[in-house]
Amino acid sequence: MIDRREFLAGLAALGTGALRGQTPGPRLIDCHHHFVSPAFLKALTAKEGKKVPGYTSFFPLQLWKDYSPAKDIEAMDRDGVEKSMLSITSPGVSFGDPEETRRLTREMNEYGAKMASDYKGRFGLFAVLPLPSVEDSLKEIEYAFDTLKAAGVGLLTSYGNHWLGDPTFQPVFDELNRRKAVVYTHPIDAPCCQDLIPGANPTVLEYPNDTARTILSLLTTKAAERYADTKFIFSHAGGTMPAVFSRFGVGQPDTTNTMLAKPAEPGSRLFQLRRFYYDTAQSTNIVQMQALKGIVGASQILFGTDFPFGASAARQVKGLETSGFTPEELRGIQRENILKILT
Repeated sequence: MIDRREFLAGLAALGTGALRGQTPGPRLIDCHHHFVSPAFLKALTAKEGKKVPGYTSFFPLQLWKDYSPAKDIEAMDRDGVEKSMLSITSPGVSFGDPEETRRLTREMNEYGAKMASDYKGRFGLFAVLPLPSVEDSLKEIEYAFDTLKAAGVGLLTSYGNHWLGDPTFQPVFDELNRRKAVVYTHPIDAPCCQDLIPGANPTVLEYPNDTARTILSLLTTKAAERYADTKFIFSHAGGTMPAVFSRFGVGQPDTTNTMLAKPAEPGSRLFQLRRFYYDTAQSTNIVQMQALKGIVGASQILFGTDFPFGASAARQVKGLETSGFTPEELRGIQRENILKILT
């Protein structure tokens, strides 16, 4: 995990940022920030437009073509982002060839670790795992944490038609739980539900739906209880989970509001939902934020942008500021909440 003294030293070194023309104001920590290595971009480009197992039906490669760590830093400085936690996005690294999956996983992790080393205090790594291979993932966990000093892992919400609560993945999560790891998750359009509505790419409905599916899988299989020491982070305000919250087995129509107003019963589904964390990426509006706050509380909400997709960090901050949070809650969301789980 990130060494607290090294982390805080890195932040102190950034204290003169405003003198270099950076945007003044709160120094944000972005927990939903994507990156791409040259080798991974080359591999994705070779698959574009082809029928490849595991390759998502929608991926805007054009946004990656000019990516570089230096340009990433420029965008962070412009928008007041102090540190970004790097993670992979859909479609991940698994395309039916285990050797390719292992190679792309290692290349991405080493590239992300080098970014963190080259730009001290500016990046942290949520390492890629070569799922669905359990054996390969266990090996990569050891390398990512013990050699690369990753801050956690970044997983997709599903692999094939297996969501994260599936017993298939139990050895991987047992090891992550033993390490008290941070597990960041990002949605993908699962094979079950690709291209269902003509003219609508999967990010519109299937990304938020798949996030809700993987949360529900952790609850229904009791995996959330088994991995009690794992710090789960879910993207985009929990996807559609807040909208279908009452269907998650948390109470009856006449009792749910009362339950939400008091501490959750230990081990209950509401208890598990309240120990998970949720980022704000592409969700900084009063409807989603207040629904999420009403279920889990502002302490479980983390700032995220979904860089380089969608709106800038600065625009998403403006959305947060008019989403009904107190100044203290905003400070927590912008940086303090994630510091508590990274250090």
